[in-house]
Amino acid sequence: MTFWKFFFKHTSKHNCYKNIDNVISEDILLIKYLENKGHMTDIYLSIGNDINLYDLEKLCDSVGWVRRPLKKVKIAIDHSFLTVCLFYKNNEKKQLIGFARATSDNAFNATIWDVVIHPEFQGKGLGKALMDQTIKYLRYYDISTITLFADPQVVSFYRNLGFITDPDGVKGMFWYPL
Repeated sequence: MTFWKFFFKHTSKHNCYKNIDNVISEDILLIKYLENKGHMTDIYLSIGNDINLYDLEKLCDSVGWVRRPLKKVKIAIDHSFLTVCLFYKNNEKKQLIGFARATSDNAFNATIWDVVIHPEFQGKGLGKALMDQTIKYLRYYDISTITLFADPQVVSFYRNLGFITDPDGVKGMFWYPL
């Protein structure tokens, strides 16, 4: 019985989520000197759910996404297995320009959600870099099946990254309240 108490104590949901945040505890320089509007900008990556929700809301607004209640957004982020942010620094203040998150069963599967790059930074390879880093960290945790939902206008972007429609012909199904 002692073994099982130890096992379950050390494999709790909280510990699993906590581990991914400890992979990187500091900002990482991802791209040095990215050209944007005639200026050279360094792009940084951070992992973890310490994100300014108002900055995320502004980022989502910039691409025309429907606003969601910030309280629910915080719950979603807090319960995500992984959150990845891209930003640059302007007078030492972080300017959020990219975001993605993933949920997972902590063993086999993960689903990537809410992938967004600010329009001023689209077409510069940042979406690919964001996805590459997201997949890298999911694979670090030995997640072998990575899925996502894509709007029709971005399906080709994800296909170019190696995503495919389910080869077994499985289609996603949804249930919505009336």
